Amino acid sequence: MSTTPQSILTIPGEALDYYLGQGYYRMHQDLFTCRFLPIDNQLYTTHWLRLALNRVEYGPEQRRLLRINERFSVVLRPFRLTEELEELYARYRASITFDAPETVEAFLLAGATNNVFNTGVVEIRDGKQLIAAGIFDSGARSLAGIMNFYDPAYRKYSLGKYLMLQKINHGRRQQHVYYYPGYVVHEYPKFDYKLFACEAATEVFDCLRGHWVPFSWAAVANQSAAIMDSLSDGAVEESELG
Repeated sequence: MSTTPQSILTIPGEALDYYLGQGYYRMHQDLFTCRFLPIDNQLYTTHWLRLALNRVEYGPEQRRLLRINERFSVVLRPFRLTEELEELYARYRASITFDAPETVEAFLLAGATNNVFNTGVVEIRDGKQLIAAGIFDSGARSLAGIMNFYDPAYRKYSLGKYLMLQKINHGRRQQHVYYYPGYVVHEYPKFDYKLFACEAATEVFDCLRGHWVPFSWAAVANQSAAIMDSLSDGAVEESELG
């Protein structure tokens, strides 16, 4: 399910806040949501997350990551598509084992000439060399993490997680209320890194009831079962109508 901005130059911050709060997320220049992710001929349920920024507290692992990466410079700026970003992403994409869009442009713009989102980028540099970039969208009270990528030569520094912490820190400085990192997938741990920053401050969206609840794997399991039941009920009703 998606909603496409019509004839606007920029999505208002309050509108982005609203859609994020309803379990929507950015894809190219649209906002979309989904309940399922097909992987290897199996259907998994997706569960959208957000962090309440006033409840985020870093533990030893997060503080250690911030400390060991103090040697690198961090700059936040408005997003602009550059060859430097594309070259970094190309090195990153060549090193990963999962499907990803071919370019940053394909991920964010997909041919559009105007970006309707208020987009920023966190740049991590080792001296003058760009070694990681994290792209995010800002609403009036919310921040959504869109993509992170890094130079594979710096893999040991966990720069993807480090970028997540930098985005959260930026959101808190801006006095935002929520940070949206995307979704986790029930019984498919590849996306579990999105819980790294602070699981205790994380909420999960109950798409069937339309509200957010404190995150737990038990809550995810219960929601997954209810979503799959609703899918089965829908199939039965369609069969009966047929």
